[in-house]
Amino acid sequence: MRVTKGARITAGTALLALGLAACGGQSSTGGGTASADQPVRMELGEPQKLFYPGDTTESEGSEVLAAVFAPLVSYDENKQVVDDVAESIKSTDNKTWTIKLKPGYTWHNDEPLIAQNYVDAWNYAANQDNVQGANGFFSRVEGWADLNPGEGKTVSAKGMKGLKVVDDSTFKVTLSKPFSQFKTMLGYTSFYPLPKAAFGADGKVTEAYAKQPIGQGYFKFDKPYNKGTDQSIDLTRYDKFPGDKPKFDKLQFKLYSSAETAFNDLRAGNLDIHDSLPPSAIASAKAELGERYMDEADAGVGYIGFPMQYNKTYANVKVREAISLAIDRKTIAETVFSGTRAPADDFINPLLDGYRPGACAVCTYDPAKAKSQYADNGGPKTLELGYNSDGPHKEWIEAVANNLRANLGVQVTVKPFEKFASILDELDKKTYGGMFRMGWAIDYPSAENYLTPVFSTVAIKTGSNYAGWSNKAFDDLLAKGDSAATQAQGLKYYQQADDILIKELPYIPVYFYRTNAAFSQHVKGVKINLLNQVEWTKVEKVA
Repeated sequence: MRVTKGARITAGTALLALGLAACGGQSSTGGGTASADQPVRMELGEPQKLFYPGDTTESEGSEVLAAVFAPLVSYDENKQVVDDVAESIKSTDNKTWTIKLKPGYTWHNDEPLIAQNYVDAWNYAANQDNVQGANGFFSRVEGWADLNPGEGKTVSAKGMKGLKVVDDSTFKVTLSKPFSQFKTMLGYTSFYPLPKAAFGADGKVTEAYAKQPIGQGYFKFDKPYNKGTDQSIDLTRYDKFPGDKPKFDKLQFKLYSSAETAFNDLRAGNLDIHDSLPPSAIASAKAELGERYMDEADAGVGYIGFPMQYNKTYANVKVREAISLAIDRKTIAETVFSGTRAPADDFINPLLDGYRPGACAVCTYDPAKAKSQYADNGGPKTLELGYNSDGPHKEWIEAVANNLRANLGVQVTVKPFEKFASILDELDKKTYGGMFRMGWAIDYPSAENYLTPVFSTVAIKTGSNYAGWSNKAFDDLLAKGDSAATQAQGLKYYQQADDILIKELPYIPVYFYRTNAAFSQHVKGVKINLLNQVEWTKVEKVA
């Protein structure tokens, strides 16, 4: 699911034909003492869409929904699945799964959480008529095809036959084929339930609900969110939540279009958590903030993508290979990112089982080969490279552009989009034809999550396949991996699918992420989990 605005970048100048401006002159100890009723304030880019769980496929909206909803499962520090709202999730054949809910969970309108809420939500997200971005995550459920007969065809089924309510606390999920990692998926946003209040008389999730979603998690919305005008999203702790609760009352997501402005606010004490520090901040953040600066391992991948489905400029894989060979990943990682990135040499991140060092041979830096191969294959004389400027990407994108200019002898135009949502919207509508910056933050800890949601054929319309790339052999290997008896057996097929990605290069892996974040003197205990989301039960306010 989660294409990320990606950020968490550090400063550097070796590849850049520009200087890095310092971040304001604000005092790092400003802001005084936090008042008792002051919310914990976190930086966020504007979400791409309103808060439909089945249509939230990017990091900003997911961060908000993770504070409002509680997942069926979560993941521990060893990347193992832990039951959360689910009391148990069991299967004897990896095809039919019985999910039993823990007692005591209620919606923010005081109605009890019941199994039907999951069945209703999943059927809604899986129905093509509802045009939900996470539709493809339900494609393994028996009956999904009945809700997705294809463009121009009428949906006649009322729901997926693979979903059955047993009682208020239990439901069964039957998949079309065995899938050993089904339980692992269930911590992802699209598998959240929906209350009865979400649906209008026409059976659709209402816009009113999407502006002020009723969840069953830690926090509830204070008021509707008006996208495009509101500068914050305000939440209050839900005290009837049955599990461990946050230790503070109010949470506010402050929306920024500039990471630098957000960092200035944090230094001045006007912002408490910033998980996407700008390049101009990193060089001094550790010295200035001390223990309030965070540098941690991250399972994300940063890419350059090609809109292959509707722009034939990049149709020749030899041209795409040459572009990859022209990128100096090592210098970008060490200089632009001040060593807080690693050069990417696979589509699977090293934190997950399945990663193979050096798997991508054309991810090495070979400018001489790049130039000759590009010329021999008639590479275009001009290229465009788009990125979102609400995340701190300018420096590394400019570095890539300079690599391409120097090593391929081409003109490169760098195109900034003000918001991450804007570039995603244009890619969705197929109106942007240039190369584009993209990132992936995992939805659940599995090598499969780097493959199916981003590169499978089904993900072109119902996922995050912005390249529009389709390969039957790749899809077939994913299906074999899904049906394997164990995760270890499935991993072999996923690695073979990964080999096809490396051969075809619909995206170019550039770097593996690290999380570079910071927090103010007003809070402590900040922890960012494997899904790049703040663990709110760990955060405490400092008087």
